Amino acid sequence: MKDSDRFTGSNTTIGSHGPEDDTVEAVPHAGHVSLEGMHGTIAVPHHQAGFWQQWRAFVGPAILVSVGYMDPGNWGTDLAGGAQFKYGLLWVVGLASLMAIFMQVISSRLGVVTGKDLAQCCRDWYPRWTRWPNWLFCELAIGACDLAEVLGSAVALNLMFHIPLLWAVIITGLDVLLLLALQRLGMRMIEAVVLLLVVTIGGCYFIEIFILPQTQPNFLEMGSALVTPGFRQAGMIYVAIGIIGATVMPHNLYLHSALVQSRKLQKDEASIRSAIRFNAIDSIAALTVAFFVNAAIMVLAALVFYGKTSVTVAGGQAVNFGPDSDWIRIAYLTLAPLLGASLASTLFVVALLASGQSSTITGTLAGQVVMEGFMRWRIAPWLRRLLTRTLAIIPAVLIIGIRGDSSVNDLLTLSQVVLALQLPFAMFPLLHFTSSRKKMGAWKIGWFLLIAGWGSALLITVMDLCGLPDSLKSAWHVLTGG
Repeated sequence: MKDSDRFTGSNTTIGSHGPEDDTVEAVPHAGHVSLEGMHGTIAVPHHQAGFWQQWRAFVGPAILVSVGYMDPGNWGTDLAGGAQFKYGLLWVVGLASLMAIFMQVISSRLGVVTGKDLAQCCRDWYPRWTRWPNWLFCELAIGACDLAEVLGSAVALNLMFHIPLLWAVIITGLDVLLLLALQRLGMRMIEAVVLLLVVTIGGCYFIEIFILPQTQPNFLEMGSALVTPGFRQAGMIYVAIGIIGATVMPHNLYLHSALVQSRKLQKDEASIRSAIRFNAIDSIAALTVAFFVNAAIMVLAALVFYGKTSVTVAGGQAVNFGPDSDWIRIAYLTLAPLLGASLASTLFVVALLASGQSSTITGTLAGQVVMEGFMRWRIAPWLRRLLTRTLAIIPAVLIIGIRGDSSVNDLLTLSQVVLALQLPFAMFPLLHFTSSRKKMGAWKIGWFLLIAGWGSALLITVMDLCGLPDSLKSAWHVLTGG
């Protein structure tokens, strides 16, 4: 295959497979490619190569994206949902995961076909005045996500090493060194490290639910909860919005459309079709794993906490809990005596730390994508990470310093609600572009993804609006401690 037959990030048109009105708009100039140091760095085989050979080349981007669906924000909302409503919100986890698959498949398609990420498309195809508000909304969402990672990693450090939570929050700023080291080693090394962290999280929950005693869930009851949607108790809709915000993450839509361009894609019709297919398989597989992890978190919380008002931990200390409890901390304290195995507590905190660190890596990459895509500003990755983490640490330090450790779960849930409210600003442009023959040519999404994508976006937006009063009330409670 000649070099001229590959995407290089130059002003090359890739729509020669169809009539003139199917021509896809030019890919961005080489000076403005997504994640420049990683763009086109991974070779892919010819489209006629075997399935497994192609799959090995394309697998990876969705794994990086999937960690955002297993971050500490998910832990907070899933634990709260299981503890308060048992399996009543399990259908929301399933629905959110399904919608996430639709949106990530569409996002990867945009990147493969246009050679641009979503932020670049918004910059190039929307009026000039939209760049600043779009970028600022994205940064707000990334900051909210990073707040969840700060809190999750800090809680894990606090529980593992008994570091005061306030100092643990500050220490999390040092993970910028981890990211800097990984980015110098290339995209494949980042994907391998994140995969290891994902396997750690999944393995921990597999052991807790299927191997440790006293945690055998009723699969018939779980199945029934998955297929009988409804909000039968007060407060369910607020937690449901938090779950959706934690699952379908707006910055992941920008990130995925950029990550797929780390592959050195060919521009012919058969190669584009192959890239779309294998990125879809990658998305479905990775996000199905994320669904099982999220479901496991909620099921474990339901088994351990639902219907109880207190437990006695080692040493005879009684821990009381209710709707306002910090479930993510109580879970660690109470798993060992409830399950009869100290291993459960260790597994819980290791998985929590793994989720925080893996999400840290992808959150920073997403920040680079939106800053470079909307504003064409390039700064060193370590500086970008330091700025993002500092902006996340400041509110955490202020609120924890004023209200104490009890504010952790409130902050986690609030961060996920912020993400849910930001989602329409990412979803509707993505669907607008991928539904357009002018933008995508013959590769615009078909009727199934068209219905599934727009249906998901509208449902999430309606849920956001319905839950807005409760969201604002909760935000005021968190910020004021009232």
